[in-house]
Amino acid sequence: MSTNPLQEIWSAICDECRKSISEVAFNCFLKDLKPVFFNESEFTVSINDEYKKGIVEQTYTELFKKCIKTVMGIDMDFRVIMRDEEKEILDAEQFSKGLSFEDFFTFDNFVVGSTNRFPHAASLAVAESEIPQPTYNPLVIYGPSGVGKTHLLLAIKNHMKNKFPNKKIEFIRGEDFTNQLIAALQQGKLGLGTIDDFRNKFRNVDVLLIDDIHFIAGKEQTQEEFFNTFNTLHQKNKQIVVTLDRPPREIKTLDDRIRSRFEGSLFADIALPDFETRVGIINKKAEQFNISIEENLVYYIAEHIKSNTRQIEGVIKKLQAFVAIQGRTPSISVVQTIVRDIITDDTPEPIKIENIISEVAKTYNVSVSEILSNRRTASLALARQVAMYIAREMTDLSYKKIGESFGKDYTTVLHNVNKIENFLKDKPYQKELVEDIIKNLRAVNNNNY
Repeated sequence: MSTNPLQEIWSAICDECRKSISEVAFNCFLKDLKPVFFNESEFTVSINDEYKKGIVEQTYTELFKKCIKTVMGIDMDFRVIMRDEEKEILDAEQFSKGLSFEDFFTFDNFVVGSTNRFPHAASLAVAESEIPQPTYNPLVIYGPSGVGKTHLLLAIKNHMKNKFPNKKIEFIRGEDFTNQLIAALQQGKLGLGTIDDFRNKFRNVDVLLIDDIHFIAGKEQTQEEFFNTFNTLHQKNKQIVVTLDRPPREIKTLDDRIRSRFEGSLFADIALPDFETRVGIINKKAEQFNISIEENLVYYIAEHIKSNTRQIEGVIKKLQAFVAIQGRTPSISVVQTIVRDIITDDTPEPIKIENIISEVAKTYNVSVSEILSNRRTASLALARQVAMYIAREMTDLSYKKIGESFGKDYTTVLHNVNKIENFLKDKPYQKELVEDIIKNLRAVNNNNY
């Protein structure tokens, strides 16, 4: 295996790309791309053919951005340069460190304010403790997307890696926990591994950090595995930290046993950053991107970008590009235009029907192919009908278009949607399950840190 983290990440990105295009197209236009550098916001590659550079930029940029997000877990810009430009933009010192994306999240660059002071202090206390302290174990951090929950989890991980290098630390997102369990079960059926491999991975650690644990709600087998993993680690006095998008009591389809375990945890909630904190975040991001922003412009950005740090970073990136291209300090009119564009651009993409089917499949413990099949067992019929109902609720697709995705006609979809609407009226648990599926889909679609 390569010892260069950048090359390893790039190989994984290329593997993802190959799933969406032919091998001929990959070999013709993408094989010659070379990874150059990445930071918190951009992945840069080089190529030595001007014609191919144009093809990649025009045809494959969105594909690469999607694959980068799959591999690295965050939206990043994708930039292509000519090979002879590498020396001009490459920071050799940073490259030589072989930093991964997750390494950028530290306590030092987390901006502390009134809305996040307690979770920051609790997370730092966890990271400083060689032996878990009962007061901070387990630690449950909750709040809306884009307020820094993932940043704190990764800061714990990075701090402990440096302070306690012998500790075994596992960081994973709730959705990936589910996906890895499904993969382990499928591999077991094929004789490629066992569920014990999955369990050993998570039950033999010193620190378990799970981001967005709410994604396991309603998924019975995943919740069972998490519950047993939680118990095993807790009995061994191992540190557990999880994040959620809302308090556990509000996640109706979360297993009662898990909810009861969380009730004995330390809860730390993060609210949206206040004005002063947003000012601090803007100044910190400007420092990271090495640009100078006048105070009145900082205040303007803080007054108009209130939702999350992802939007703030988007503004700073565009200002950095403006300074680099124009060679002058941005004016208030430039900042106003960029802020307006960022707010417009940050509207989530329409939810795709394949994502709906995938999330429903995980929740009802069936496969996507089974939902799309003609099999009519009770469990499959319910999952199929729920997927159609959610597709109608969350997309602008007509009954006919939804039917085409399932291989069904208009009347079948209409019948199934009406059936589920009536079914949910007197089935409170199933109604809560569907509502949690919808919340999870929206959270993934927004994909904010």
